[in-house]
Amino acid sequence: QVQLVESGGGLVQAGGSLRLSCAASGRTFSSYAMGWFRQAPGKERKFVAAISWGGADTYYADSVKGRFTISRDNAKNTMYLQMNSLKFEDTAVYYCAADLRWSAIATRGPPGHWGQGTQVTVSS
Repeated sequence: QVQLVESGGGLVQAGGSLRLSCAASGRTFSSYAMGWFRQAPGKERKFVAAISWGGADTYYADSVKGRFTISRDNAKNTMYLQMNSLKFEDTAVYYCAADLRWSAIATRGPPGHWGQGTQVTVSS
């Protein structure tokens, strides 16, 4: 079992940057593929980015490719999402997710574990 806690959300102007963090409990963090999802008001939750167990493989939604970077530090049980060149349409609640299966994060879903979410608001 793993518990996930996101942090780093906030209000930023368009074109700005934010870095989200996801802290995981437990001693098996490196066993989990990890990812970020987001949900805008009135819309369904959507995939943003995924990272493999050791961090060698990453995968992004087309809408964030080239602007967002996912990373992880298994020694610190923490995953990150560096968000640059933010746009108004990036406004959403961002959720951290974990699953033992890569497919549950990057393709088919849904992941087995979720954080509580952190709000990102981009002003235009």
